[in-house]
Amino acid sequence: MTNHQAVLAALQTASPTTPVELLRAAQEALNQGFAAEVEARLSAIVETVSGDARIWQFLGLARRELQDSAGAHTAFTRAAALAPQDPLIAHSQARTALEAGFPAITLFNRARQLAPGDGSVALGRFAALFAEGQGELACSQLAHLLSQSPGWIEGHVAYARFLAQASPGQPLDGTLRAALVQHPAAGGLWRLVMQVWMEARDYQRALGTVAEARKALGENPELDRIEAICRTELGQADAAQALFDHLPFPDGGEAACWPIRNYIRLGRYEEALLLAEQSFAGKQEAALWPYRALLWRLLKDPRWDWLEGDISMIGSFDISSEIGPISDLAEVLRGLHAAKAQPLDQSVRGGTQTDGNLLARAEPEIRRLRAAVLEAVNSYVAQLPPPDSTHPMLLAHRGDLRVAGSWSVRLTDKGFHTDHVHWQGWISSACYIVVPEPDPVTPESGWLTFGECLDLLPDFRAFRTIEPKPGTMALFPSIMWHGTRPFGSGERMTVAFDIARPAQP
Repeated sequence: MTNHQAVLAALQTASPTTPVELLRAAQEALNQGFAAEVEARLSAIVETVSGDARIWQFLGLARRELQDSAGAHTAFTRAAALAPQDPLIAHSQARTALEAGFPAITLFNRARQLAPGDGSVALGRFAALFAEGQGELACSQLAHLLSQSPGWIEGHVAYARFLAQASPGQPLDGTLRAALVQHPAAGGLWRLVMQVWMEARDYQRALGTVAEARKALGENPELDRIEAICRTELGQADAAQALFDHLPFPDGGEAACWPIRNYIRLGRYEEALLLAEQSFAGKQEAALWPYRALLWRLLKDPRWDWLEGDISMIGSFDISSEIGPISDLAEVLRGLHAAKAQPLDQSVRGGTQTDGNLLARAEPEIRRLRAAVLEAVNSYVAQLPPPDSTHPMLLAHRGDLRVAGSWSVRLTDKGFHTDHVHWQGWISSACYIVVPEPDPVTPESGWLTFGECLDLLPDFRAFRTIEPKPGTMALFPSIMWHGTRPFGSGERMTVAFDIARPAQP
C-alpha cells in the first residue's frame, strides 16, 4: 500500500466516535492534497457529530481548499456557534465571508475582539472595509495601528497597497517614514520604502531612498543591487552595468532577471542568454523562461519553436453560451471594482483590479463563469503536445487543476496592460466581458499581444495577437510575454486567472 493509499484508508476507517483519530486522519489527508476526499467524508458524518466544532472546522478547511467559499463559510459558521470563543474559528468565519463576497466587517470585529494582537485578523478587517467601499477609512485606521506598532512590516506593505488604490496621489511611504523617525537604523524599514516605490514603478524615488539609506546604514551590497535595478529601469544601462559587474553572482532565477534585462538594454544579447540559461536548481528558475523565449526568438534560435512556436500553446475559446447573460455578469463585476486607481506591482495602467480570489466568490454569475472557464481549461490542457520532461509547459501529470489566483480588470480610456508574465503559474488567461468599440484608425487597439516586451525591445513585435470579443477567452502559458494595445475610449473589462502547476509524482 502506498503512502497516499494509507492516508485515504485512514480517513475512511477513522470512526466519528473517536474525533481525535478522525481529525488526525483529516489533517494528514489535507496535507497530502486530498481536500475533495476530506470534504466528502466529513460531509457524510458531520450531522451525526454535530456537537463537535472541530468537525465543522475541518469541513470548512476542506471546502476552502476546494475554493467553495460559501460552503466553507457555512461550515465555519456552524463551528463558531458551537465554539463562540475560539479565535481561529472566528477568523476563519470572517475570512470565508470576505472570500465569498458576504458582509464581513462585523465578523472581523468579533474575531478582532477574540484575538486583538493578531495582525492577520486586522489586515482581513481592513480588506473587508476596502471591499465595501471604505478604503480611505481602512487606510486611516491602519495608519493609526502602525503608529503604535512601527515595526509591523506586513502592515506597512498593506497600507501602501491599499492607499495606492483608495487615495491615489498620497505618499505611499508615509507610515514607513514615521517609523524611521523612531528607528532610523532599521534596515528592514529602509528596504521596504524602496520596495514600495519600486512596486509603484517610481524608480527615481526608490533611487533617492537608496542614497538616504546609505547615510543611515553605510555601504551595503544589497543597496548596490537595488541601485542597479533602479538605474536599469530608468534607462541608465551603463551605470547599472557598472554596479551589476561588482555584485555577487545572482543566487536564483528571479535575481538573475535584473542583470539579464540590463544586458538586453545594452544589446549584449549573448551575455544575456548565457545568464538566462543558467541553472539555479529550482530556485525561481521558472522566472528565466520568459527571457530565454525572448532571446531565442530574437536570435532566431530554433529552441524558440520548441518552447512557444506550437500553435496549440495559445487557445481561444467562446464560452458566451455557458456564462449566461453577459450584461448581468458585467454588472456584478463593476460592483466589485471598489478601487479608485490601479494596484501596485501589477501590469494595469489606466484602470482598476479587484482584490481577492474572484472565482471563489458566491455570486451565481461568478459560479457559472468559474464552471465555464474550468471546462475550457480542461479542453486546452487536453490538446497540448505530449509530455516533455525538459519543457516547462508539457508536464507529465496534468490533473488536479487549481485556480491559484483570479481577478477582474476594468480599463477605461487609453488603458492597457504592460507586457508581463506570470512565471509562478502554469496557465494564464484573459476572458473578455466588455470591450470598447473598434477603432478604425488603429485596428488593433485593445488587442491582446504575445511575445512583446516593449520596454526592453521597443521594435521587437508580437508573434501573435488576439482580438477581444465579449464571451471569449484566451489561454496560454504563464511564462509567455503578454500585454495589450492601448485603446482610445470606452470600457474594457476582463476576468483573468492563473492555473497552478500541478504537482508531479
